[in-house]
Amino acid sequence: QVQLVESGGGLVQAGGSLRLSCAASGIIFSINAMGWYRQVPGNQRELVETIASDGSTNYADSVKGRFTISRDNARNTVYLQMDILTPEDTAVYYCTCNARKLRISRAYDYWGQGTQVTVSS
Repeated sequence: QVQLVESGGGLVQAGGSLRLSCAASGIIFSINAMGWYRQVPGNQRELVETIASDGSTNYADSVKGRFTISRDNARNTVYLQMDILTPEDTAVYYCTCNARKLRISRAYDYWGQGTQVTVSS
């Protein structure tokens, strides 16, 4: 029962910034990676940016240079600093992590409930 709690979504004007946070809780042995996806109604959920425990990142070209992911491994928390937002960034943002609950368990993907980000023109 790994749980992910997101915060920081909201309404912002184009060109503005938001900072999303996501904290994982529950019984967790290790987290391999954490990050963010987003989804617009009718569209496929798409990668925004993820970060592994070793610090390596994976990100979409559409957010390169504008979004920055970071994490606090000790607190099982990941952040997404979003700058120079555009209306095209409007979506529900979902936190995700790939985690192993116990040493003898396999790793699973876990998802938060999502937080709405709306960018006005």
